[in-house]
Amino acid sequence: MDQSKRRDFLKTTAGATAGAAIGGGTGMFAPAAHAQAAWNNKPEKGAKLRVLRWKRFVQGDEDGWMANTKAFTEKTGIEVRVDSEGWEDVRPKAAVAANVGSGPDIIISTFEDAFQYPDKLVDVTDLANYLGKKYGGWYPAAEAYGKGAKNWIAIPMGAAGNCIVYRSSQVKAAGFDEFPKDTAGFLKLCQALKAKGTPPGFALGNATGDGNTWCHWLVWSFGGKMVDKNGNVTINSPETIAALEYAKELYATFIPGTLSWLDPNNNKAFLDGQIALTCNGISVYYAAKTSKDPKINALAEDIQHANLPIGPVGRPTELNLVFPMMIFKYSKYPKAAKEYLRFMMEKEQYEPWQQGAIGYVTQPLRAYESNPIWTVDPKHTPYRDAMKVMQPNSYDGPPGYASAATMADFVMVNMVAEAASGSKTAKEAAERAEKRAQRYYKI
Repeated sequence: MDQSKRRDFLKTTAGATAGAAIGGGTGMFAPAAHAQAAWNNKPEKGAKLRVLRWKRFVQGDEDGWMANTKAFTEKTGIEVRVDSEGWEDVRPKAAVAANVGSGPDIIISTFEDAFQYPDKLVDVTDLANYLGKKYGGWYPAAEAYGKGAKNWIAIPMGAAGNCIVYRSSQVKAAGFDEFPKDTAGFLKLCQALKAKGTPPGFALGNATGDGNTWCHWLVWSFGGKMVDKNGNVTINSPETIAALEYAKELYATFIPGTLSWLDPNNNKAFLDGQIALTCNGISVYYAAKTSKDPKINALAEDIQHANLPIGPVGRPTELNLVFPMMIFKYSKYPKAAKEYLRFMMEKEQYEPWQQGAIGYVTQPLRAYESNPIWTVDPKHTPYRDAMKVMQPNSYDGPPGYASAATMADFVMVNMVAEAASGSKTAKEAAERAEKRAQRYYKI
């Protein structure tokens, strides 16, 4: 898909609310949206909050988040303690908190975790409606991750957008003046990079971010999907088999060891010069730009980003790591918790936080497309529409416990890893994924 077609696709997915989003590129929001937005919430007296979120991959994210938290406390008098854990650790801790009825007031987790225990979460429909009206509306994917069967159960912070991160000099040395825009050309590039001794490498371990995003993209790009619109498991299909056969060819170009890679591994391999190409957030570029090591810092100029190639289905099929912000019903201070989330999502806090992290988290609200961070450096721009074009991991079915559990169990990632590495045939891997997914979808 060329850039003009990609832009056309983005226009069609913008939805009816897009016109209310922003005026021009000034970062100013439509007066009508301000007029509609109203917020009436009085935090509990003596409120104190505990927040658990994932550990930062970009220092500017953590610095900005903590600065905004401090500003919130100074403004409201509400003390906030923020703890951080790795993505893989936040999920089980959130599940334990939901089951035992005790823990942090707010947990910022990943993907569809809110759908694993929706009855344990505070209804945040009023906050979601306020933010949506004020800031041009939520993207469809954001709504899919935040809205339960009857009400909003989480406020999406945004998503860590994933793009192809590559060294332009090595891509050119492999014979490519332009980055391929389709999966066929992408495979040829990876094969050429391997032949030049500058291989690619994609995470195939149980990597919450990188493994899930690229494996879902790959299967979806060939027309495979875990379930149909009615929630019937359909992963064992000719389309999935074709995707897995492609994955096997792609894997043959990878640097050894990717079967055990978790989210930090490809960052380290890229910055160490072991690989020329991977699928990752903007964190690799950030690390290179801010590194005090001259060798790593020099990589920044050579780093480029590209949106994931288009497969046989002919449209973007991206998945990105969404961060749901959940307030638990056991909290003694649910109104204070809502006020904290509102404060963090307001323009005065959200835009500077995004800028400090050079767009590591892509916005869930349309208005923030105008944040100057997306155009101040053209290398940032490919990440701007991560939530705008992405599909929820429940695709093509409804979000809920089954899709959340299937994702948490890494069914898609394990299937791709098994077929790509040859430990199972494509058919065997798809059959195993089908059986594993059916355990959840039959509940």
